[in-house]
Amino acid sequence: MLDIIIVPFTNVLVFLYDILGQNFGLAIIVFTVLIKLLTYPLSVSQLKSARMTQELQNDPRWKQIQTKYKDNREKLAQEQMKFYQEKGISPFSSCLPMLIQFPLLIAMYWSIQRSLAATPIALLDFARGIALPNAAELLPLNSSFLWMDLSQPERLHLAWLPFAIPVLTIIVVVTTWLQSKMMTPASTNPNDQSAQMARSMSLTMPLMMGYISMVFPSGLSIYYVISNVFGIAQAWLMRRQPLSTTPAAPANK
Repeated sequence: MLDIIIVPFTNVLVFLYDILGQNFGLAIIVFTVLIKLLTYPLSVSQLKSARMTQELQNDPRWKQIQTKYKDNREKLAQEQMKFYQEKGISPFSSCLPMLIQFPLLIAMYWSIQRSLAATPIALLDFARGIALPNAAELLPLNSSFLWMDLSQPERLHLAWLPFAIPVLTIIVVVTTWLQSKMMTPASTNPNDQSAQMARSMSLTMPLMMGYISMVFPSGLSIYYVISNVFGIAQAWLMRRQPLSTTPAAPANK
């Protein structure tokens, strides 16, 4: 089933590798930017929804609901969801960008694994799925980029240090947390279920992505760093723009 995504991903990566001077690191960076551009409209919609959710915190009716049902968490959650629906807002929109990353992350992992195949059998499997006419001339693909072997987990070895530094892992954790922070609407209500979910995601996702960066090929970490940086820049630009429209509550009949 995943081959529907993995095979096209692999072909695009190899094509970019070919036209970018057979530099697989640059191919991953350019491919990541292309994916972010393709998903840009969805990301804009989610960022707007997150901003609108944050603005609701100052709405008099929202505050009235919090005060009225502060001792009844179930009723409070129901009224909050009803209010969200009236305003046309999805309270879980800030979590969606991170969830959307998972299928792309899996597809990217297998695409990198296939592209940087080293054994004869793996090379044969890789060649069968490549549609480029000059694929045989490109094999095996060069996995070197900066100080990294993109087919292996990244570590920076310095002569004056007795241990290696997982530079990309640190960057992935920091950028994942920062992107989550910028895309998570603030909430003044500790019982707000959507806010609790968003806060939980903002803590668990950086740790999860950090673990992935520690144990999986560094090419995957490059993909995630570029994706995070793009998302952070997008969220920053969106914050500087005025929110043009805010859905109004439906009129009572």
